[in-house]
Amino acid sequence: MEPRLKIAIQKSGRLQEDSLRLLRECGIKVDDGKDQLRAQARNFPLDLLYLRNSDIPQYIEDGVAHAGILGENTHLEKQKDIQPVLSLGFAKCRLSVAVAKTTEYSGLQWLQGKRIATSYPNSLQAFLKNHEIKAEIHEISGSVEIAPNIGLADAICDLVSSGSTLFQNGLEEKEVVLHSEANLYANKQLDPELTNILRKLIFRIQSVLEARQHRYLLMNAPTNCVERITQILPGMKSPTIMPLAVEGWCSIHTVIPEARFWDIIDELKASGAQGILITPIEKMIL
Repeated sequence: MEPRLKIAIQKSGRLQEDSLRLLRECGIKVDDGKDQLRAQARNFPLDLLYLRNSDIPQYIEDGVAHAGILGENTHLEKQKDIQPVLSLGFAKCRLSVAVAKTTEYSGLQWLQGKRIATSYPNSLQAFLKNHEIKAEIHEISGSVEIAPNIGLADAICDLVSSGSTLFQNGLEEKEVVLHSEANLYANKQLDPELTNILRKLIFRIQSVLEARQHRYLLMNAPTNCVERITQILPGMKSPTIMPLAVEGWCSIHTVIPEARFWDIIDELKASGAQGILITPIEKMIL
């Protein structure tokens, strides 16, 4: 029987949604995980284990799961001996210290001797130790952000994405403990067959991640503008240039990075490009 790679993902929440979306874009068909703990992919040797986010590092270290998708923050907090394999580019956030807006915060030394509520005691302790600060850490789960309002703590240390939750609770972000995004992690002692399956999965994921960061660009231009236009384009190697039926005109095709999209378009228009079309790329194999 062919071995199957067991990958753990979050049982519910945004990280689960993004993980399943990534697998779908990799061409892997799997159930959405509602009310189930395990699901098989139908066209790839992969099984999904739907687990609590905080349990995933232990499952990977123990080999119950061969790999898993979770945030760097969870990996660092749980301190399990697992292997980071690939950054996935989603679920970006930061672990930060926040205080009430009415607090006259004077800098890191203000935290000296204060009470800090958090669900990430290990990460916070490492941060405080690095800055030679001694504070009283209150480990709590659930709604950490209410701790200052009920007198439980002077500050909190919690995950921040948009900052809207802090704002709603009258808090201000003051110090960033660490930055985090989703990663693919793996057990350090996979056998050769499972390692090979993992490599195939990584190859698919990388092609999807590269595609997300680029756009396919097509345009028409007068022949006498082609040299100027090609100097603007940051193609993978060089753009494809084909003559049109209309004499004196060419069609130019290339791939451009999403991050520079609008700057490049403005330069192309100014250099004589017309009929510019931009389309998303589904997969990109380098």
